[in-house]
Amino acid sequence: MSMYKQMRETFINEYKERSDAYKARIIQWNTEAPIIRIERPTNIARARKLGYRAKQGVILARVVVKGGKKKRKDPAGGRKPHSSGMYFSRRKSSQSIAEERAARKFANCEVLNSYFVGSAGSSKFFEVILLDRGSPSIINDPKYAGIIGQRNRAFRGLTSSGRKHRGLRYKSSTTAKLRPSKRQNMRN
Repeated sequence: MSMYKQMRETFINEYKERSDAYKARIIQWNTEAPIIRIERPTNIARARKLGYRAKQGVILARVVVKGGKKKRKDPAGGRKPHSSGMYFSRRKSSQSIAEERAARKFANCEVLNSYFVGSAGSSKFFEVILLDRGSPSIINDPKYAGIIGQRNRAFRGLTSSGRKHRGLRYKSSTTAKLRPSKRQNMRN
């Protein structure tokens, strides 16, 4: 068994069994700020799979997002039964919300990807991988060069979780209009 596979399985088992190390980690994270820069990833195997490399210009941030449904402030459109609901599920995933919050906090960085690291009660914790736009080691790296050119990736749904809620992860008849056609690709 490879080292990264063993790390991945250890991380999954810690989460499933709610081990003491996992509980201590969650308790510490609950006392910290909602968006915090971290030195190294909690789940190194997952971070490396999503494009993380320990080099200058690659930044990690841990973001906490409240779970549950969103409460609407005032019922709009009269008091008809179809418009009188108070709690509605969000259209975006918690992971997309975490990426957007990290992008707002670190305005000079571009979101590469993110992954789930834990949950406690109604809170979910995600680690977001960010790339510094001004760092020479990122600009000169061919792996990251195309990503730096895509401004505001998190807000336009160009990250992995954003593509998922836009319906681009899997092909189906309902997502045909969202994907560019072959004719458009030939023009470019």
